[in-house]
Amino acid sequence: MIEVVDAGLLTTVQDRGRAGWAHIGVPRSGAVDPALMAVVNRLVGNEGDAPALETVGGLVVRAVTAATIASDLEPVARTLGVGETVRVPAGGRQWHYLAVRGGIDVEPVLGSCSTDTLSHLGPAALRVGDRLAVGPEPRSAPHGETVPTRHGESRARLLPGPRADWFDGDVVRSMTHVAWRVTSSSRVGVRLTGGSLRRTVGAELPSEGLVRGAIQVPPDGDPIMMLADHPTTGGYPVVAVVHPDDVAVVAQAAAGTTVRFTRAT
Repeated sequence: MIEVVDAGLLTTVQDRGRAGWAHIGVPRSGAVDPALMAVVNRLVGNEGDAPALETVGGLVVRAVTAATIASDLEPVARTLGVGETVRVPAGGRQWHYLAVRGGIDVEPVLGSCSTDTLSHLGPAALRVGDRLAVGPEPRSAPHGETVPTRHGESRARLLPGPRADWFDGDVVRSMTHVAWRVTSSSRVGVRLTGGSLRRTVGAELPSEGLVRGAIQVPPDGDPIMMLADHPTTGGYPVVAVVHPDDVAVVAQAAAGTTVRFTRAT
């Protein structure tokens, strides 16, 4: 068991999410950066999709019983003795992961232990004093693995969205010529600014299905990329979709940093 000493920013339990429920309005949720979470889980011998802690930073946990832990900022398994603490500071990337050998043992909802901040499914966001049980000992031993690092400006591939023809000219190409600045970020989406996406169709749009990575354009013209806890439908036109392998690239860009897009081939 581990205890939360400082809940940090936006700290939740996450796994691979709730696939297959969008038709009844339930987002997938799950880790913002599933590949990074999987690496950290494997460092302690867990399966890659075992429930782990996701945080923007500032998280501090204490071992109530001895526990083997690793994080993306401390990428090696180590054992905490009873009463010892570990901290996951902010910085370097937007989202961080802390894994405990055995995984975080919470009650699954619709097949997932993930906290969905939009629909409020799953366990509540962490608070000071929370105690989290650890699951059974996994079969695999902890092992070393390289944790990817971020270098320079973030770059992600774009695909045309279903409403690209509602905008002026070759809008996807236009988006690749702009350095987009991240103005805010949450588990629901990432808001960008820096370019003018001019609509040529002014009609109202009935709500349409959304996918992770879809880029909506609200009336103010600043695009929003949908993230893990995105709604399953939306009424703003989707101008483009970030390539599935690059969604985490945009998600990991901190507020104030820039993102550039390239056109997917």
